[in-house]
Amino acid sequence: MRVLIVDQVSDKLINSLRTGGIDVSYSPGMSREDVMRSLKDYEILVFRSRLKVNKELIDAGDRRLKILARYGVGLDNVDIEYAMKKGLYIVNAPNAPSISVAELVIGYIVVLSRNLYTVIKMVKEGEWPKGKFIGEELHGKIIGIIGFGRIGKTTAKYASLLGMKVLAYDIIDVEKDVKAIGGRQVTLEELLNSSDIISLHVPLTPQTYHMINDKTLSMIRDEVLLINTSRGEVIDTKALLPHLDRLGGIALDVLEQEPPKDDIYKKVISHPKVIVTPHIGSETRQAMDRLADELALNILETVKRL
Repeated sequence: MRVLIVDQVSDKLINSLRTGGIDVSYSPGMSREDVMRSLKDYEILVFRSRLKVNKELIDAGDRRLKILARYGVGLDNVDIEYAMKKGLYIVNAPNAPSISVAELVIGYIVVLSRNLYTVIKMVKEGEWPKGKFIGEELHGKIIGIIGFGRIGKTTAKYASLLGMKVLAYDIIDVEKDVKAIGGRQVTLEELLNSSDIISLHVPLTPQTYHMINDKTLSMIRDEVLLINTSRGEVIDTKALLPHLDRLGGIALDVLEQEPPKDDIYKKVISHPKVIVTPHIGSETRQAMDRLADELALNILETVKRL
């Protein structure tokens, strides 16, 4: 059984697969063209969000390809329907990054609430802006969690421990889980109208594409903090631009275009109320170790069923 790994992964995953009897070919950064040329010689493909695993690429695997293994959580870059039609197994590691992403969200909230990015930058430049920036306590603030899956739930738990009140929106009934941390499940409109902080934790689907648009942004009060660690396409970047000045702060770990090249993203990134990080939500040693363990287990268990 052979696996082709086309993106950077931890040594732990590679070693676990080899220990499990898998012949590993490791080519991080492999071009799409090279992947398509090589795929017919492998039963398993391991990839991250960079590679679009569509009909064309799946067909390049010919009859030998059996398992698509996403090194991470999101499967929005995979044509799931076509892969299933072809009889392929799809595995990922949905539990691994929850803690790391949730901790990053809390970090963003602290940075934005206390103007840390700005004051640290000013001190480094030789200024001493004591008294110029009055921040906000988090205790008593209302945080709205859009998407109450693993990461959303963990974020809500941490926010609750800091004394924040939790509102949650999800398309399924999560009232029991929300109540367990003293929160409430509400409509999207109520969440947008009532929250001091809004954090996005939804998968990218046709229903969530641009769910934060001019209409929904207009429901958000001035000075609210907006945080996105889910997928860039959940926010309509063009619609976000005219709202930047009135919002309290925006933290984005994801963009519609990664890396950003078009002028619209440069305008967002350069705005003084915006902080952008390069999709690092799950990039901690601990999350990478959990990811390797979870994905290796899922791959090896799936191999047994072939």
